[in-house]
Amino acid sequence: MPVLRLGRWLAAVPMALLALATVYPLLFTANVAMKTRREYILDRFSPADGLHLDNIAAAWSSVGMARYFANSLIVVTASVVVLLLVGSMAGFALSQLRFRGSSALFLGCLAALFIPFQVIMVPLVKVMADTGLIDTYPGLILAYVAQFLPFTVFLMTSHYRTIPADIVHAARIDGNSTYGVYRRIMIPLGAPALLSVGILDALFCWNDVLIALLMMPSPEHRTLMVGVTSLRGQYSDNIPQFASGVLIAAIPVLLIYLFLQRQIADGVTAGSTKG
Repeated sequence: MPVLRLGRWLAAVPMALLALATVYPLLFTANVAMKTRREYILDRFSPADGLHLDNIAAAWSSVGMARYFANSLIVVTASVVVLLLVGSMAGFALSQLRFRGSSALFLGCLAALFIPFQVIMVPLVKVMADTGLIDTYPGLILAYVAQFLPFTVFLMTSHYRTIPADIVHAARIDGNSTYGVYRRIMIPLGAPALLSVGILDALFCWNDVLIALLMMPSPEHRTLMVGVTSLRGQYSDNIPQFASGVLIAAIPVLLIYLFLQRQIADGVTAGSTKG
């Protein structure tokens, strides 16, 4: 019994330290956001004297954060819808339909997961510029779809492979076409995986800075994460206001993690077990 208790402590202490290291940056940012500029200059690590919400209001109104928030909402929503639609169709085809080259296509999706965005960054921007999609919503949406589709296809394929083939055969015997099987069988059975993968895709798109910065160079088209960087410039050192902008951008992500953490964990492990 003492050995078991000691083992639990040995596992709990590193996990507690890891949790503290994860939470501390958020607490530090929130503390700085509540300080006045003078408080921060005098001591950046001390607790704030009070809740100075003026920084959050100033960050929201000073550089058009409301517009940036709307831009992110539009782009992320459209990107996730396209990713789930295309990813679920591809996952159904690669897992349940047998056709020549299906294995090669799935391996191609796996290979694409290991290609960093920096490798395809220049060709992507050149293609988007040649087609007139730079600084447009469709351009950024297509860039997100191209970047995160392999991940979506991989998880949806893994999930659909856990569905017994007898269900698909029974649906075909009942007279369903391929589209009917997808709509009536695969979509309902894949709903938990679609929710989990959709949450992960939304987080990826929302937190992105590099792709949005390349695809949306105009200030009025910036996404929220890119817009936050404009709160701190070469001649501006209002760190509490900058921390307030970071806090505003992080709140939607924190709410998603707080209320949908189980679905996120399910999405990460989608298709890892059978049955």
